[in-house]
Amino acid sequence: VRLVESGGGLVQAGGSSTLSCAASGIIFSDAVMGWYRQRPGAQRELVATIPGSGSTNYADSVRGRFTIWRDNRNKIINLQMNRLEPGDTAVYYCNAYARRPGRSNLLNYWGQGTQVTVSS
Repeated sequence: VRLVESGGGLVQAGGSSTLSCAASGIIFSDAVMGWYRQRPGAQRELVATIPGSGSTNYADSVRGRFTIWRDNRNKIINLQMNRLEPGDTAVYYCNAYARRPGRSNLLNYWGQGTQVTVSS
C-alpha cells in the first residue's frame, strides 16, 4: 500500500495551497480517505475525511476554508486550503481506512506526510 502526498510548502497567511494524495494497493472506491495534521508540539488531528459515498466531514477549525474531494478513477484525493492561517502550520498526512484487494479486514494506512508552513 502506498499513499504519496504532494503539495504543501511555504505559504503566506491568507493564501491558498492544494495537497494531493495518490493511493495504490487498496480498494480505493470504498475506502474512507482523509487528511490529518500534526502541528508543532501537538498530537495528530483530523482535518477532513471523505468516504466512498463522497460525503465530507471537516474539523471545526478548517470548515469553510478547506475542501476535500476525491477522484475515484485516478485514486487521488485532494485538499484545497484557502485563507490559510499561521495556526495551520503542520505536517499533513494522507490517511486511508481501506481494504487491500483479496482481504476482508479494514486497516489504517498513512502517507509519509508533507509540510505546510504558513508565514504571518
